[in-house]
Amino acid sequence: MGNTTAADVDQNRHAAPSDSAAGPEERIARFVAHTRAADIPAEVLDVAHQVLRTVCGTAVAGAAQDGIAELRQLVVTQGGRAEARSFVHGDHLTAQSAALLNGSMARALDYCDTMVPGLHLGSSVVPAALAAAELRGGCTGAELLAALAVGLEAGVRFNLTEEQYGGLDPTGVAGLMGATAAAARAAGLDAEHTLHALALSFNRCSASFQSNVDASLAVRLIQGWTAASAVQSVQFAQAGLTGPRHFISGPFGYARLYARGERSPESFADRIGRHYDLEGIFFKKYPSCGLTQGITESALLALSDGSVNTREIERVDVFLPDFAFKLIGKPFEAGTNPRVNAQFSAQYCAANALERGASSIEHFEPEQVAELGASAMISRIHVHFDPALTGHSASRFEMRTADGGHWVRTLEIGPGYPGNPLTPEDHAQGFDDCVGYAPWGLQPEQVRDLKRMTSDLAAVQDIRDVVSALISSSAVPLATRGSRAA
Repeated sequence: MGNTTAADVDQNRHAAPSDSAAGPEERIARFVAHTRAADIPAEVLDVAHQVLRTVCGTAVAGAAQDGIAELRQLVVTQGGRAEARSFVHGDHLTAQSAALLNGSMARALDYCDTMVPGLHLGSSVVPAALAAAELRGGCTGAELLAALAVGLEAGVRFNLTEEQYGGLDPTGVAGLMGATAAAARAAGLDAEHTLHALALSFNRCSASFQSNVDASLAVRLIQGWTAASAVQSVQFAQAGLTGPRHFISGPFGYARLYARGERSPESFADRIGRHYDLEGIFFKKYPSCGLTQGITESALLALSDGSVNTREIERVDVFLPDFAFKLIGKPFEAGTNPRVNAQFSAQYCAANALERGASSIEHFEPEQVAELGASAMISRIHVHFDPALTGHSASRFEMRTADGGHWVRTLEIGPGYPGNPLTPEDHAQGFDDCVGYAPWGLQPEQVRDLKRMTSDLAAVQDIRDVVSALISSSAVPLATRGSRAA
């Protein structure tokens, strides 16, 4: 018999037992618990790295948005054991509270990754995984990379269609399953405990797109709740609490309740570990709802040759498919949450691009929203439902000018969506814009460290270095009560 090395032990720990007779629940749990970064295709790891970098950027940029200070005050005041840290401020919080606050910050600007029909994965997957890893006492970058990849893949596999969700926010449904998978792996759970963590989270799936339609702060809170619930389910499973073993395939399982019986239970685990669906994740070119991306780009293209003066624009008609029209088609009003209203308004995004010749984070600040809301340009934008448009991100943009000019562009796929991906330069610009906008800036060396670590996580010895690089020296922690230093 040969000598057994530490590497052999690690290899055996990650080697999944045969799952030829296992149900979809066991197969997914084994995939989450046993898949190593070395087993994952390079292009999938590239997506995981990009999601991490995107979330790091949007979180530091979103740290001072509406509701974040109040949420931070609440979780710091509640106290508890110091298990993980908040981004930007470095508050020592419970792991659940850290995930809640960090997830809410990451979604506050609505500039994070997303997926049809509105699933925002990264802004829950990344905070949940980092909080669980800090709770564990740290882990290697390779372990975090594997956690992100399997968590994102799990979230994609649980994703459904617009019709199946029926108005439920995918972030609170499929997003919760993905975040739980990532947190379970980052926490070091075995397959059995991972199964129960997922099963417990299945019982917490919820959220509604009415939060978006009404432009409420619940949009960003749902993101944080999802991350926090994922961490809580992992902690419950670690403590020995169990969920329904047949949370996918049972008569009241995910396939029946959420997929409405239109997907087989086996489809959720089909070829898992051999085939990845992460190419469905996309990244935004502009800091607003994914369904406004094509409208914004069309407006900018209409101005790009310099032949149109904005004062000559008489009328613009924007045509949208059914779901997009319901979500972003109503007449614009700044309301009590101007940024959210603007982010989810086709009328505002078109007017902003035409009036300002760009679409940047600053253009969605309340003062700039109010300024544009009072302009003549807003009244020239008209948004319509067009049943002939069927693609999720499809749009048609028609502009008429005083001299009789007529400019039309029909876009089947919005920028950033699968089939129309962003360039590496677009990605770099988005991250730099977020870092430059951050209310509490990072030091140049922190930005360099973040770029390095989010390009090659496998080279990071302790992922707590990623969290440290996200904490600004200019942000003063609130005084804690009932907590101790980590």
